[in-house]
Amino acid sequence: MRKALFLIASMLSIVCSAPLVGQEVKVGKVSYYSDKFHGKKTANGQIFDKNKLTAASPLKPGTTIPEFAFGTKLKVTNLSNGKSVVVIINDTGSFGKYGRVLDLSEKAFSDIAELKKGVVKVKIERL
Repeated sequence: MRKALFLIASMLSIVCSAPLVGQEVKVGKVSYYSDKFHGKKTANGQIFDKNKLTAASPLKPGTTIPEFAFGTKLKVTNLSNGKSVVVIINDTGSFGKYGRVLDLSEKAFSDIAELKKGVVKVKIERL
């Protein structure tokens, strides 16, 4: 009986800790950031490069904890044209208060939309 319970508990911990591969995380609006922050340190200590495929995660409301952990890979798909890009989270920001779910680097945003749009609606999937 103990072995069976241990086995079930072990299996549950594996299932519960498994990454959410390909599972939809969110639908919302994204924008981009570039020139003002280009060459400056990100929240994880890397130097921000507007020409790399990176993104900033919003902070959880009332905390300093990012919604998506540093190093998380996300597939971001523009809902109006179907174009996608894969980004890595390396920064945080308080832009969530403006209703945005991510801030993409200029390169990442330009891969899915024209920069002049400024904000687009996307689907975000964790990879």
